[in-house]
Amino acid sequence: MSIYGAMFSGVSGISSQSQAMGMIADNISNVNTIGYKTTSASFTTLVTASRSATTFSPGGVTSTPRALIDQQGLLQSSASATDLAISGDGFFVVNSAATPSTTTGTYMYTRAGSFTTDANGKLRNAANHYLQAWAIDNTGALPTDRTSLAGLETVNVNKVTGTAEATTTIEIDANLQSSQASAAYTFGDMSAGTVTPHFARTLQIVDSKGGQRGLTFGFFRNNALAANQWSVEIYANPSTDVTNANGLLNAAGTSLLAFNTDGTLDTATSNVPTTLNITTWAAALGIANSSITIDWGTNAGADGMTQFDAASTLLASNVNGAVFGSLTGVTVSTEGVITALFDNGTRKDIYKVPLSMFPNPNALANESGNAFIATSNSGDFALQEAGNGGAGTVAPSALEASTVDLASEFTDMIQTQQAYSASSRIITTADEMLDELIRLVR
Repeated sequence: MSIYGAMFSGVSGISSQSQAMGMIADNISNVNTIGYKTTSASFTTLVTASRSATTFSPGGVTSTPRALIDQQGLLQSSASATDLAISGDGFFVVNSAATPSTTTGTYMYTRAGSFTTDANGKLRNAANHYLQAWAIDNTGALPTDRTSLAGLETVNVNKVTGTAEATTTIEIDANLQSSQASAAYTFGDMSAGTVTPHFARTLQIVDSKGGQRGLTFGFFRNNALAANQWSVEIYANPSTDVTNANGLLNAAGTSLLAFNTDGTLDTATSNVPTTLNITTWAAALGIANSSITIDWGTNAGADGMTQFDAASTLLASNVNGAVFGSLTGVTVSTEGVITALFDNGTRKDIYKVPLSMFPNPNALANESGNAFIATSNSGDFALQEAGNGGAGTVAPSALEASTVDLASEFTDMIQTQQAYSASSRIITTADEMLDELIRLVR
């Protein structure tokens, strides 16, 4: 029994070392696979129970694969903005289908973040697995369902092909000459062209469709006002852009700009609009009403409108908004926010990439394409925002290298080869012993 047991023990050794060699071969062949995790062989004894304390019954050995999925790979920089890596714990959620549904596609989890766009602008990695993320709406909000896979959708960087941004703020920094002679004036004369403004400048604003509109600020030294006070008119240029007479946008009661005796702005006495509501755009333009905040400067300060005895001039102006711009690319933040970039200088957040967490990631099951699926031993997934709930952060323009150490693998290969040869020698030696036993009866 012992001789036969020794032979079967040798067979188990050969089988186990063969499996170990297969794991080593798989590791070496994936030394350059992005996000690959090393698998090692774990050997366990097989024991045959013996009824006597003076006898030994050989058992053998068995090998099982031991996954090291939670091992962090080295991060390597990349020139592609859509190459993503994870620094810390967590997995990207991917799907085998470009448009997942209840009947198509399989959700998987991966650290292989070499994502590129397909013909439709959807991000997929080298295994054709499509990146899943939360969509960000126009208000910047995430979906209310952020716990289930149903709240995810395939990332499509062509989701927004262009954008415009309407003007909402104007900052004006100008000087009005204090020695300007005053003249007779009635509110509305500047926009009507009855009088020429003592100083006027037209600023370009952007409407809701990304079109440019002229907004003129006219200033007049009115002889009906006290010293250090100016009349102000704000009107569209051309006037036909709005339905108001002569394009005039501010009312008579909001036309006084006052200054202190040192030439700084007197906001307490001034009565000019700080919020300009343009609700009279010409209907033929088909654009939305505008609400624009105007910053004239701080009280008693020289950081906006001033009145010094120097030539009237526009020193600076700051008008936000942007005309229509085309998509030029995307960036990804460490929080996983994917932002679209446009050639007009604007940016728009379109997705946020979650990270999937597992109680026991080493128990995930391998799938083709360097991906994993959940098992009963891995536990249920939990979607987390990057950097929260124990999840790592997203490393943009980077890739996670394979965790394979070639020096260790070649060392293990030598040991495995020797162990395989030794197991085969058990079989040949036991065979010789059986042959010797058979010759006893001859």
